Amino acid sequence: MAWIVKPSGTMQIERRSEPYLTEAMRRELEAETLPRYPTKQAATLPALHMVQHAEGWLPFQAIEEIAEFLDLDASEVYDTATFYEEFFLEPKGRYLIQICESIACELCGYVDLKSKLCRKFDITNCETTDDGKFTLQMVECLGMCDDAPAVLINGKMYRKVTWEQIEGVLDALPDDPNEFDAPGIHPAQE
Repeated sequence: MAWIVKPSGTMQIERRSEPYLTEAMRRELEAETLPRYPTKQAATLPALHMVQHAEGWLPFQAIEEIAEFLDLDASEVYDTATFYEEFFLEPKGRYLIQICESIACELCGYVDLKSKLCRKFDITNCETTDDGKFTLQMVECLGMCDDAPAVLINGKMYRKVTWEQIEGVLDALPDDPNEFDAPGIHPAQE
């Protein structure tokens, strides 16, 4: 029987000279976050969110820096980051397309929506297009069961989505997500 071995013992971590967990972030964590928790470990999620918000993802160097700051092993911080689907350990596209795969969305057609998106962009779940524009992520529930199927694009909710509607939105997206201000698809959303 063959064993699959992770290369973690020999893996080289890309490093940059300036830290991901900046001095300003450390000061904010020390002043505002740590006092709210009984242990430093309890501040793992806020620290991960802080770095990901600034960088768009969590490089391994950042995980090591957070671990050092919180007096934890890097493996503990890594385990936390990989447990939650909102954290990204690789750069994601400029647009994050999140499709709800709850039972309500499944009954209302998310499977067809997902397969058409995968074909259109030649990606699968948690992959990014070659041009770095789109990342697809399936998520467990967006809380829109009454308006299924639901899709988030960079945090903007689209409800009662059809393929034609969402394809039109995606095709019209500008290259720069800072210019993204597309209206929601379902009129009752307003």
